[in-house]
Amino acid sequence: MTVTFKVNGKSTAVDVPPEMPLLWVLRDVLDLKGTKFGCGIAECGACTVHLNGAPMRSCVIPMSAVQGATVTTIEGLSTDGSHALQRAWEELDVPQCGYCQAGQLMSAAALLAKTPKPTDADIDAAMNGNLCRCGTYLRIRQAIHRAATMPAVEAGPSGAASSARAARRS
Repeated sequence: MTVTFKVNGKSTAVDVPPEMPLLWVLRDVLDLKGTKFGCGIAECGACTVHLNGAPMRSCVIPMSAVQGATVTTIEGLSTDGSHALQRAWEELDVPQCGYCQAGQLMSAAALLAKTPKPTDADIDAAMNGNLCRCGTYLRIRQAIHRAATMPAVEAGPSGAASSARAARRS
């Protein structure tokens, strides 16, 4: 079956079995390795991507359901790490092992797109089901609050972020 969809803003067509999970198409066919396999039963959140703007567990989405859809992976959140959530994650040293963080970031991005100034209760509800074996839940919540207050970063002529992040690198 040929499935045509957009992934990170680019039209894509893949010839795969209709029951093949989106996760494996992203990782093995399209070589987008940021989305992680965790449990395979939509319980841990490591494989979270946006499907038509909504956070979804890609390990259980068959490709037959992706026809004509728009998919955003962690690679599509920003090309240079300048998304407010990525900057906040870095500033607060959120990840320890980092394995679950792509899914955490994608769930958080969906929350902020819907609720720009979330409460603790909003964050807890949106992030429920994204498991972190390292237990960085409090830092994740702090980073979401921090990202909600950060200004957007404009890309410069070379596509690089023109932000405090760029200044810190020098």
